[in-house]
Amino acid sequence: MASDPRIDAYIESRAAFARPILSWIRARFHAAVPEVEETIKWSHPFFTLGGKPFANMAAFKAHASFGFWNRQDNETGKEGEAMGQFGRIESLADLPEAAEVERLIREAAAAAMAEAKPARPRAAPKGEAEVPPELAEALARDEAAAAAFNAFPPSCRREYCEWIAEAKRAETKAKRAAEAVAWMREGKRRNWKYENC
Repeated sequence: MASDPRIDAYIESRAAFARPILSWIRARFHAAVPEVEETIKWSHPFFTLGGKPFANMAAFKAHASFGFWNRQDNETGKEGEAMGQFGRIESLADLPEAAEVERLIREAAAAAMAEAKPARPRAAPKGEAEVPPELAEALARDEAAAAAFNAFPPSCRREYCEWIAEAKRAETKAKRAAEAVAWMREGKRRNWKYENC
């Protein structure tokens, strides 16, 4: 059981009637869904699945409560009496049997995992940029600029290459290549003007 010491502290700080209730609920979650994780959110114990809120529990002056996060299909008839689907819990007798609670937890976990959005695939890294002929010629004539260009990470080299290649006129490409070589000789990246903004 992956327990969070903050939950231990929370349970210990509650009223005597609430401690066995909270401990019992906690045990049901770990028995039903071993991969559940614990955390504190909004000052209450939460159980998470896949890093997302799954269920929570809390203790108040005269009652405790627990329920599933964003689940309306686990109706118990006690909704509205208190926070969560199980109403005001004043003793363990107010809760269903352990097997029933664990079944509800498993069902809610299965539904939550089915609803979880798949992780977005990471974009494939862009390959090395094609060096425009104007830049290749200018770098061939300037060793210092060529060394700086080769030392830049691929993204920086790509910025220079794309900037020069996107020019429409040959004169503009030549002018940009000359400007790029002058900046590279000083070790400057393409957008060096904005690095300290």
